[in-house]
Amino acid sequence: MDLLDWHREELSSRRLLVLIRHLPPDASLNRELHGEAADWSVTDYLLAAAVDHLAVANWMFASVNTGEDDDPPEPPQPVPRPGEPTDESAPAEDAPGLPTPAELAGFFT
Repeated sequence: MDLLDWHREELSSRRLLVLIRHLPPDASLNRELHGEAADWSVTDYLLAAAVDHLAVANWMFASVNTGEDDDPPEPPQPVPRPGEPTDESAPAEDAPGLPTPAELAGFFT
């Protein structure tokens, strides 16, 4: 398909709009507009969420089963997603939604 056909009036504006709207996710235009997020499908986001939840569950299990004198395990870092800032310098205790070891111990007592 030659986009110059639109300029030559051999391709209607409506047809051009339909072609643009139905470009595949890996098209250059989608990558330019959405960046790395164009490469991620709904399945990729769901898999990343499943990995994050499994990591939190494992961390909670390890936190509850450590001795009182032992150092608590480090909270897991979420899988980086496109478009979200990754701040590696932030302390792990400030991760949103993750309970502290003291909160976990209080919950199970």
